[in-house]
Amino acid sequence: MKFESYKYERPNMDDMQKSFESALKQFTEAKHAQEQEKAIDQINKLRFDFGTMARLASIRHSIDTTDAFYDKEKDFFNQNSPKFSQLNNMYYKALVASPFKNELIKKKGRLLFDQAEQSIRTFSEAILSDLQEENALASEHQKLLASAQIDFDGEKRNLSQMSPFAQSPDREVRKAASKAVTAFYKANEAKFDEIYDKLIKVRTTIAKKLGYPSFTELAYDRLGRTDYDASDVANYRKQVVESIVPLNTKLVKRKQKRLNLDPLYHYDLALDYLSGNPTPKGKKDWLVKQASTMYKEMSTETDAFFSFMQSRNLLDLEAKKGKAGGGYCTFIHNYDSPFIFANFNGTKHDVDVLTHEAGHAFQMYMSRHHEVPEYHMATMEVSEIHSMSMEFFAWPWIDKFFKEDTEKYKFSHLSQALGLIAYGVAIDEFQHEMYANPEMTIAERKTVWQRIDKKYFPYKIYDDNAYLEAGNGWQGIMHIFAVPFYMIDYTIAQVCAFQFWVWSQDNKEAAWENYVKLCKAGGSKSFLDLLDLVNLQNPFTKGTLDQVIPKISHYLDNIDDSTF
Repeated sequence: MKFESYKYERPNMDDMQKSFESALKQFTEAKHAQEQEKAIDQINKLRFDFGTMARLASIRHSIDTTDAFYDKEKDFFNQNSPKFSQLNNMYYKALVASPFKNELIKKKGRLLFDQAEQSIRTFSEAILSDLQEENALASEHQKLLASAQIDFDGEKRNLSQMSPFAQSPDREVRKAASKAVTAFYKANEAKFDEIYDKLIKVRTTIAKKLGYPSFTELAYDRLGRTDYDASDVANYRKQVVESIVPLNTKLVKRKQKRLNLDPLYHYDLALDYLSGNPTPKGKKDWLVKQASTMYKEMSTETDAFFSFMQSRNLLDLEAKKGKAGGGYCTFIHNYDSPFIFANFNGTKHDVDVLTHEAGHAFQMYMSRHHEVPEYHMATMEVSEIHSMSMEFFAWPWIDKFFKEDTEKYKFSHLSQALGLIAYGVAIDEFQHEMYANPEMTIAERKTVWQRIDKKYFPYKIYDDNAYLEAGNGWQGIMHIFAVPFYMIDYTIAQVCAFQFWVWSQDNKEAAWENYVKLCKAGGSKSFLDLLDLVNLQNPFTKGTLDQVIPKISHYLDNIDDSTF
């Protein structure tokens, strides 16, 4: 069945609630564990049904944010997902209170119960309307970004379609593109500020109603973090400042020399080489064909996976008018289908996002066998290991996409991965300060961003861009609005993906074997337990960065980038 034929039907919430409560009654009145397992199966079926419809509505809305039908359906789920969370919370409470808990743990695993207890802490009927407001505000930010219609080079373009101009070898084009994009943000600056101000306030209200000291602790529980806390992350950020920021500064100096520019302004940073950034040598259909060949040769598992994705039209990759920005992968439970969403724009990002999201999709495909739905996907930081590592496992085939630009791509890929760590850590520090001080004024928030921006990107010069100079660079970052505290997961995962990259240089077979093992494990273990399972070092442990980063630096030092 093709994705277009996947049936969408708005859930009847009254019927859903009656069925859920009936199954829950069977669970609580069960006389032995086997009866409870049957009730759990019924509950999971209802959870899959609701989740499937929510995912289909969300995907189809993001494919075309101007579609009036799915716009209404997205609003429906913004309003009713919190109500379904309430039912799910009732199930988790019954689960952890089960008199047959020990027998169920033997069958389902301990982690399900740990996660259930954690989830219980994050929900209460008292926050239902607040959750609805939070969802609506996050959707408002997404729609505001998707509404961008920027007049540039004779056409109206969305934000994704402006990316190639930011990488133009012509400095005047880069500067003009930066000004055009900035003009959109500047025109909506007050709206971005208003949305974020409301989000901070409603999230803080939710946290207080649930008994948390601040939203930060609630956010960590929402993200399923059981192995580490904000103090671990703060220590990790310190290591990034010490080991990665100086390396990034060194790489920017190399770029400045390559580009023969003094000074190097913020709109120059997206360009890597005077000869132009590495670009894929074909458009969407050609890229998918190369990916198909790559995954066929990579392993039997990846061949089966990518054939499945293509045969069901589970990839929507081209940027177009009205389409939401960014890229993502999600899972449609009732069809056992991962789905990849992207916005190709002719830059190297097309290959990055394809391999990245394919890493997510491959993990979902490989862990569909888990009986416990909670184990189909791992927590965010583990999920990003799947995606970022897949980017590196694609290296032996990267010439299929970039041909003569292959070595340029590899140099850029590693350099930008280091840059991503600093970027993600900067966003994380900003969010910790925002939610630790929710009464900050809008002006004070911008002052915080200015300070953090200089700390992690000491080489940035904003030229005459008063909007960015004033501390507004965070306003277009979707994760800050939609998935608070998620960005640090990318950076933690990047450190783990670096370990797979180093490992694959020495023993490709062992690295791949452990990667597949990690994907198959899904979310059946906690973050640190999954790292132990596949022999990866903990990124929070002092010394992990010191083991990995010098090897990355050595590789980059031995490339003569002046020839690119």
